[in-house]
Amino acid sequence: MSGKQRRAAVHAAFAKALLHHQAGRLSEAEALYRSVLADDARHADSLHLLGVLASQTQRHELAIKLIGKAIEIDPRRAPYHSNLGNTLKEQGHPDKAVVCYRRAIELKPDFPGAHSNLGNALRALGHLDEAVACYRKAIALEPVFTEAHSHLGIALRELGHLDEAVACCRRAIELKPDFPDAHSNLGSALRELGHLDEAVACYRRAIALKPDFPDALSNLGIALKEQGRLDEAVACCRRAIDLKPDYPQAHHNLGFVLQEQGHLDDAVACYRRATEIKPDFPDAHNNLAMALLMRGEMVEGWEEYEWRWKMPQMIRDRRTFAQPRWRGEGAEGQTLLIHAEQGLGDTLQFCRYATLAATRGLRAIIEVPKPLVRLLRSLSGVDHVVAHGEELPPFDLHCPMLSLPLALGTTLATIPSAASYLHASAVPVAAWRTRLAAMPNQGPRIGLVWAGSANFRANGRRSIALARLAPLFGTPGLNFFSLQKGGPAAREDFPLTDFMDEMEDFADTAALIANLDLVVAVDTAVAHLAAALGKPVWMLDRFASDWRWLAGRRDSPWYPTLRIYRQPQPGAWDAVLAEVVRDLTTLTV
Repeated sequence: MSGKQRRAAVHAAFAKALLHHQAGRLSEAEALYRSVLADDARHADSLHLLGVLASQTQRHELAIKLIGKAIEIDPRRAPYHSNLGNTLKEQGHPDKAVVCYRRAIELKPDFPGAHSNLGNALRALGHLDEAVACYRKAIALEPVFTEAHSHLGIALRELGHLDEAVACCRRAIELKPDFPDAHSNLGSALRELGHLDEAVACYRRAIALKPDFPDALSNLGIALKEQGRLDEAVACCRRAIDLKPDYPQAHHNLGFVLQEQGHLDDAVACYRRATEIKPDFPDAHNNLAMALLMRGEMVEGWEEYEWRWKMPQMIRDRRTFAQPRWRGEGAEGQTLLIHAEQGLGDTLQFCRYATLAATRGLRAIIEVPKPLVRLLRSLSGVDHVVAHGEELPPFDLHCPMLSLPLALGTTLATIPSAASYLHASAVPVAAWRTRLAAMPNQGPRIGLVWAGSANFRANGRRSIALARLAPLFGTPGLNFFSLQKGGPAAREDFPLTDFMDEMEDFADTAALIANLDLVVAVDTAVAHLAAALGKPVWMLDRFASDWRWLAGRRDSPWYPTLRIYRQPQPGAWDAVLAEVVRDLTTLTV
């Protein structure tokens, strides 16, 4: 065979291999690529596509070797670098993938696929704003790039721009109605918006288009969990795992549902399996942390809880300072900035650690939401309280507030649990004492809170429908006061005194609570406030409790005056309220 004939045969074999590859006949394609390379070991396109095929069949090390050889032969081919990036990302190296995608773009700036792939890698690294810019560039280059629209939707959802995320996913579906990934991604955005029925329909559509779609099955499981359909949710997650046993998200989601069912040990096993498969999986580590803390295993729990800072919703709130992070080392005489994170209740619970840090010889400054500033000035050992957004005074070290238990080595036995560590100001306390003494009903004074902030995803499960409170008012001789700020108002026929319009911040509410005998509240910031003031608190808790209340306990090691009334099964508020009514009768005996 002449050289020309041999080249023609190689070309024909490569063309035939490419057709097999595009049609999904991977074994036939692989055999032909190898036959081409047997005749021409430096056939870069065959090396490249054989590497792509190896990546598609999960042989990532081989893929990297083959595509790397192709790049050595022809280093100026942008698709080679982009596909090497894809393989590295699949292998769990998004940082290395970024380098490859940037090289591909350097070689071919108008390469929409490389821009979109770079967005995927940056999103995996938590660089969401940069990822969004990459997807937008890909779409500018190719307006009908369906995958880029869908991935842009994911990134916008993770940034919290949910309406924009929905629009992007809908655009992807408009371009390609039978695109299962876009339907699944739309479902996730709708789920975060609280549109659960629509989300479930989207996931089911994705599964109808692609029955062996573990992502959509796993996501459907979470949506069904949020609808309270826990057995169906478990079945979906297990089906996803059957299809893809090494799918960490499905193991994580199964753990999430099992925890909601009260199967805490099984949930821990699922989270651990997810992190075994994917060690760098922040959500699984974070939920493992909360499950361990709920079991009272605080040494490992606090360590795992540090993974929260790698979660997308926390990355954008992470504070960066030139000063070093304090991790519990000796630093007597230095100034420590403790900055609040997450919710008002978290701040009320964990601000106590500022006092503990002060006993170590540190000068403690705390930065907290403005509604807490006046109240937290009563915290022992704290030098200065700053509102979020105000200029910070000089400091030497800093620590996020919920990282202090780790820094200070908190175990179940060493939780700082003073009977009261916050205090209402004497003047407004006296003023309320005078006002309440003038009221006609002088029976025991009970404060009530029945709903939390609507911004909290689990608010529907932790809040109580207002009509269900009616049995509480049947106990004669009690004097009820609303402590509900925002949310559903009390019914006019309820014997409930409401001064909350007069409350400007938590210091005002604390002065009123100081004059009450008991606070009955769902799991909200007011429950933390009353307990931190040392007031008796009966907390009405959902079945799948928050980690801080621990499993199987009626008391709290965090608050000596708090008693927990927990649902015996999901949604069983009537049983909780019946127990509260029974115990309220003891107050008037």
